[in-house]
Amino acid sequence: MNTLAYSFSDLFKSKFVENWEASAFSITDMILSFLFSLVVGLAVYAVYKISYKGVVYSHSFNVSLVLMCVITTAIIITISSNIALSLGMVGALSIVRFRSAIKDPVDIIFLFWALTEGIIVGAQNYLFAIISTLIIGAICIVFFKLRTKKTIYLLVVVYESGLTQYVMQELRGLDPKIKSKNVSRNRTELTVEISVKGKTTSFVDKVSLINGVYSASLVSYNGDYVE
Repeated sequence: MNTLAYSFSDLFKSKFVENWEASAFSITDMILSFLFSLVVGLAVYAVYKISYKGVVYSHSFNVSLVLMCVITTAIIITISSNIALSLGMVGALSIVRFRSAIKDPVDIIFLFWALTEGIIVGAQNYLFAIISTLIIGAICIVFFKLRTKKTIYLLVVVYESGLTQYVMQELRGLDPKIKSKNVSRNRTELTVEISVKGKTTSFVDKVSLINGVYSASLVSYNGDYVE
């Protein structure tokens, strides 16, 4: 009975070692995977920079996309060459918690894209990595960069009470939408969302020249407004 148990144990160990040796990556494969992952990550980096439509561009976040792609490739290479280590790594990564708040859903899409490309390259499916990067990159550029030819702004105007109609009259043709209006005694602060074709801002000067207007401030707007 003991002989059979030892035989089964030895057989299992030998098969495990054979599988590990068969799936082990060579140094050349690892270097090639890392270089390819870096190239794909740089492609994600370029698409994010081109298609970014927010107010403040974050270079550090964009660099993290490249690093995520490369690091994910390293993880996939590691777990694909050792079955036992892969099980332990899954358990270790499951307890990791990220505390950074990501407000824009588009940023989450790019994070998931970088992660996906890292997995594909780590599995050495280079052709699919190229095809998926080109297709997803083209979709991002078309939908995020070319989605509109208008620029959205917030115009904050402080003026004497009773001049709202005159202010709105100067903004006709810009699709004005009132976002907030604060009134205190004889002073009113109005925040208006406007759509501008091109980069002209002459309407700000016209509003500021209205008698009773104290100030007119123009702020870039990406759609995230909290009242």
